[in-house]
Amino acid sequence: MSPTETSPPLIEKHTIGYVPPADRHGKTRDLFTLWFGGNIAPLPIVTGALAVQLFHLNLLWGVVAILVGHLAGGALMALHSAQGPQMGIPQMIQSRAQFGSLGSLLVVAIAGVMYIGFFTSNIVLAGESLHGIAPAVPLPVGIIIGAVGSGIIGIIGYRFIHVLNRIGTWVLGIGIVLGFGYIFSHIHTADFLTRGGFSLYGWLATVSLAALWQIAFAPYVSDYSRYLPENVSVAGTFWATYWGSTLGSSLSFIFGAVAVLATPPGLQTMDAVRAATGAIGPLMLVLFLLSVISHNALNLYGAVMSLITLVQTFFWRWIPGSKSRAVLSAITLVICSVAAIFASADFISHFVDLVLALLVVLVPWTAINLIDFYAIHKGNYDISSIFQVDGGIYGRYNPQALLAYGIGIVVQIPFMNTPLYVGPVSAWINGADLSWLIGLLVTSPLYYWLASRNSAYRRRQQSYCRPA
Repeated sequence: MSPTETSPPLIEKHTIGYVPPADRHGKTRDLFTLWFGGNIAPLPIVTGALAVQLFHLNLLWGVVAILVGHLAGGALMALHSAQGPQMGIPQMIQSRAQFGSLGSLLVVAIAGVMYIGFFTSNIVLAGESLHGIAPAVPLPVGIIIGAVGSGIIGIIGYRFIHVLNRIGTWVLGIGIVLGFGYIFSHIHTADFLTRGGFSLYGWLATVSLAALWQIAFAPYVSDYSRYLPENVSVAGTFWATYWGSTLGSSLSFIFGAVAVLATPPGLQTMDAVRAATGAIGPLMLVLFLLSVISHNALNLYGAVMSLITLVQTFFWRWIPGSKSRAVLSAITLVICSVAAIFASADFISHFVDLVLALLVVLVPWTAINLIDFYAIHKGNYDISSIFQVDGGIYGRYNPQALLAYGIGIVVQIPFMNTPLYVGPVSAWINGADLSWLIGLLVTSPLYYWLASRNSAYRRRQQSYCRPA
């Protein structure tokens, strides 16, 4: 750092506004630690355990499905991350360039619901972890403690989140390796390798859960790369994010499956983790508790950014700062805490329903965003138009994006298999869920075809967009 440079403030001052070059800082390796450390947590462990608990795969096929899902979904997620340094703005407000200033509201609202769902789910896990460590602490009190801890981190913002995850990468990485070592040397079941089997439905369902885990980060992953200097390479941003997220989440998913198989059937996942890790079980639970509190700050941060984006759409001259973000964070925290206290008893079933529903609506959005950024605009956008009430050159609505988005949702319906609806194609192939794959394969070329033929839009782009 040169003598004229100053350290970035501890409390983040930017919200949805453009981050100017003078405020950029950090290295691409910070993205690896953010997404690796953030994914060593109870929620991915619980989700990974579903491969053997709910879908009845054996260890081999469960691990294969987990890896395939994360490696595939992680590529999409990392492509979104690479947009951050190029744009300097959060992911959701960038969606105005694809959908229009008003057309993007649906996508932003869906993302906000997703963040709130994950935040609520995580504070339930934080409460359960704290209650497991200290039974004298009632579950509702544990939930509130977890929510407040995440709230403080989220209010401080970007820099503190990165610092905590740099520390967490080492502490949690070493912790989960020790946990694997203990479990494999203290297996309590005779059917560790043989329990379960293979089914196409179970395998594809596990792949879908793992892929969605990655895709669910897509609406906010570039929020954590937008402060990097403009001259960092797209490839560097992509690979740091990709390997951090896929390695961290794969380890957690597999850890959950291994812990469940190493203990007698019938235990809840975190109880199985504690039983499987024996003498180091309490230490593992403490580490996971700290992890879920730290990682959950990202969900609160994303929810608040979505709320600000929604409001700013109608009050376009308002670019709020840290005080507005803190107030909205506190309000969101209180609402989610109340919901978590009353919904904690049947958390798992609600969570599975949530992620399966999100899969249907997130996939077309991610396809449109990536095609627009990499194939249509090639990263070249007019930032000032994105913040105008009428959408500037992008308009209030982009019919091409909205049409492709709607079709992308509709074509998935016959291939869906969720607790709410089972499509005819899914039923015909014994319950296998291929909706997310169909959504990607249809939406991507459809949007490219529609957008590349919108001659009026392209003329406006050539007139107003800045050169690369």
